[in-house]
Amino acid sequence: MVTFVDAESKSRRTAGVIPIHGEAGFKGMRKAGRLTAEALDLLVDAVVPGVTTAALDKMAYDFARDHGAIPATLYYKGYRHSVCTSINHVVCHGIPDERPLREGDIVNIDLTLIVDGWYGDSSRMFAVGDISRKAERLIEVTYESLERGIAAAKPGNTTGDIGAAIQQFAEAERTSVVRDFVGHGVGQLFHDEPNIMHFGVPGTGVPLKPGMIFTIEPMINLGRPHVKILADGWTAVTRDRTLSAQAEHSIGITETGCEVFTLSPRGLFNPLAARR
Repeated sequence: MVTFVDAESKSRRTAGVIPIHGEAGFKGMRKAGRLTAEALDLLVDAVVPGVTTAALDKMAYDFARDHGAIPATLYYKGYRHSVCTSINHVVCHGIPDERPLREGDIVNIDLTLIVDGWYGDSSRMFAVGDISRKAERLIEVTYESLERGIAAAKPGNTTGDIGAAIQQFAEAERTSVVRDFVGHGVGQLFHDEPNIMHFGVPGTGVPLKPGMIFTIEPMINLGRPHVKILADGWTAVTRDRTLSAQAEHSIGITETGCEVFTLSPRGLFNPLAARR
């Protein structure tokens, strides 16, 4: 059973209760999403061989501080960093540290900034110097999977249509979709209803209605979809040690389609495409 409610009446996540936002919510998400995108733009030129993910984390923290924002992950459930940095076979929630990135690495940087109480959530893939063709292809498939999911996010469709669009494309490209992590409602809560699966059956799931706000964030593996969590309790890796990639936007359903809140102001959301 699914219930839709005015977002202003909802202060915590309740299973099956989906907030519908008005113009104030879209305005708040535009501001938060843009600042998050600007922060990720700042990191594009900084992701080079020899840089540490701890240094990238500090850059994101300093940017947030200087712009009156708060990194949502900082001290969230005990997490002590402003970003997640997931390298090569790390699927998500990689923890920044002092190890330098190496030529040929790929890294996902996931950042959520809180601006005036609104959460702008986004992640991108970054190439460290020259990378292999198989890594390039994985990133290309991941970005196209996200675009397919966004194209399916419109009134009259369902969350299952989003997942099916992603799954059908990714699997046709001989990659796999991670099942263990999903997109989620976002707004004045970091994680809200509904969950957005990146696999599924067309026409199933939650109907999409104008005013819904959520993330789409497919994680795509070169090998099998299975993951495991390391002893730190955060880092998720591919069980078969194959490469993984992710791309994420925060979006809002409109009367005719959807609005993407986390578009790069500099056109750098896909750094690989931008540097060609």
